[in-house]
Amino acid sequence: MAPSSPLFESLPLGPIEAAGRIFKTATAETRASEDGFVTDELVEWYQWLARGGTPLIITGNFYISPQGKSTYRMCGVDADDKIPGLTRLADICHRFGAKLVAQLNHCGRQVIVGHTGVDEPVSASAVRDPMMGAKPRPLRADELPGIVEAFAEAAMRCREAGFDGAQIHAAHGYLLNQFLTPHTNRRRDAYGGSFEKRLRLVREVVRETRRRVGPDFALLLKLNGDDLLPLRRGLRIDDNVAIAKALIAEGIDAVEVSVGHYESGFPMTAGRFDDFYRELVVHGAGQHMDALRRFSMAHFHRALDALSRWLWPPREGFNLEYARRFKSELSVPVIVVGGFHTRAAMESALADGGADAISCGRAFIADPFLVEHLRSRESGPRCDYCNLCLARSGTGPVDCWNPAVRAEKEKLLTAKGSIEPG
Repeated sequence: MAPSSPLFESLPLGPIEAAGRIFKTATAETRASEDGFVTDELVEWYQWLARGGTPLIITGNFYISPQGKSTYRMCGVDADDKIPGLTRLADICHRFGAKLVAQLNHCGRQVIVGHTGVDEPVSASAVRDPMMGAKPRPLRADELPGIVEAFAEAAMRCREAGFDGAQIHAAHGYLLNQFLTPHTNRRRDAYGGSFEKRLRLVREVVRETRRRVGPDFALLLKLNGDDLLPLRRGLRIDDNVAIAKALIAEGIDAVEVSVGHYESGFPMTAGRFDDFYRELVVHGAGQHMDALRRFSMAHFHRALDALSRWLWPPREGFNLEYARRFKSELSVPVIVVGGFHTRAAMESALADGGADAISCGRAFIADPFLVEHLRSRESGPRCDYCNLCLARSGTGPVDCWNPAVRAEKEKLLTAKGSIEPG
């Protein structure tokens, strides 16, 4: 009999238990309707992941209010009329034994102005985002209770729809991360300045969300290990561990560790960047950016590809050093994301105490049956880090756009055969 693997051991996450330790992390899906409702296309996407044996699926980020919508065809949890569609997602995942966790988010300043209907981006302070070009308006203090309410109400809708939990997104430079980070939070009121004041909004979000959903709904947190903002006042590992501890005290059941803001470039999706910037400007969000950014990507894409490969080369487990620190100090499970796709690397990360669970994004985009294949040791479509999925992210339906890998994936799904989405 083959020795058992820690990858397939169950893991308690507060009030729920995942039947394994390989999770699907959040990725932009671009498969909802233009006004944020669940579609058959989105349900089918989740069906494949659940059928593939994925024990826990974290959704692509759901916007908590139209003001926080970051991409085209993004799924919303901003109103009660979204609940029936969300119920379909929960039902299809549960049909195949997967737990479903909704990632709740507000983009803040990280948005292309006008592209998603957000004409006036907001943030902690009026600090321009150099990647997207947006100059946000600082949120007034009297608007912040509305942000807290929107997160808590979104979680309640997910609970009503049958989800197993929610993840508060406080990483990757989105609104909550903008309040935590000194570079983007230059306020002088009760929500800026000291560590405790910068933490206040996120603490209130977690506290109120936990109060509303009660103890039997899992509440996860996504947090950076490092903001990776050199020469700027970004958060480092000590800061983020302290933030995690404070929010665990408010009811967080597990922490997923990632890295970086949009302003950091692409450290959270290190890869080969083959034809990345040309794809970004022709088929991705780059086509909606200003003329200077479009010109730069169209005419200097080869140099930008090479620079990105040098700065963020592909490797497995590139956030492990951060996760290991979290795991050594936190009282709840630590999930690590960061380029994983092989069984050996995943098992090593768990065996050496780097994390309690592994989450993957691109590996599941290439192979929704990743967990089944890892368990059986059968080969399946394997992500090669080209990052073309990222280049087209937020404009077309998420998928693998590497021709060879995509062909292998399509052959797999055809062999598996479709079923009617629930």
